[in-house]
Amino acid sequence: MQKLLSKMRQAINDFDMIQDGDKIAVGLSGGKDSLTLLHLLNTYKKFSPQKFDLIAITLNPGDVDNSPLHTLCKDLNMPFYEIQTDIKKIVFDLRKEKNPCSLCANLRRGALNDNAEKLGCNKVALGHHKDDALETLMLSMCYEGRINCFSPKTVMHKNTITLIRPMIYIEEQKIKTVVKKYNFPVIKNPCPADGKTKRQDIKELISDLNSKIPCFKKNLFGCLNNSDQLFIWDKEMIK
Repeated sequence: MQKLLSKMRQAINDFDMIQDGDKIAVGLSGGKDSLTLLHLLNTYKKFSPQKFDLIAITLNPGDVDNSPLHTLCKDLNMPFYEIQTDIKKIVFDLRKEKNPCSLCANLRRGALNDNAEKLGCNKVALGHHKDDALETLMLSMCYEGRINCFSPKTVMHKNTITLIRPMIYIEEQKIKTVVKKYNFPVIKNPCPADGKTKRQDIKELISDLNSKIPCFKKNLFGCLNNSDQLFIWDKEMIK
């Protein structure tokens, strides 16, 4: 856990994610990533030079038993809010999306930001990690024909909510190890498309490439921090 805290602290400092007086809502899905983020931020809060408040928000897509999350947050003395939504019904029953991830993510992000704002928060912390960033970058290149990835910190939602991703330097395997060691109460992903998405295909592709090309993942992640790549084939820069 200490190594993960160190990586998270580095990301917080590098991208100026947390300031004095912040009220941060942790988006708690019950998956391994959000559970790890909750524990890391709760621990970091105890020795952080910044003084900030934490709450946890869970969006229930319709029929998930989140009682383990209630128990966990009570044990951590963490304010916890479970919000009932119709996201699953909208995405799979009404819209019948064949590629549901984008719509689902937009609906969840909007609901999370809206409720965080209503609860007096100015920031929302998400559990995206290093491998998520690599997969998003590859998804963008392979399926959209552009080089793009989410940012470690994004001001959005009418400039009233800032998204932060404190685990952006942490590898997924490290998270899995911590979750197993501390027996976090992981709730199974209720999404019918879980494991059958383009992201899963890209995850497997990256794993295969990393086994064949030394430092593939390390170098791919380095692209995200390489400002020299900002203007690849920019016509105005080349002229």
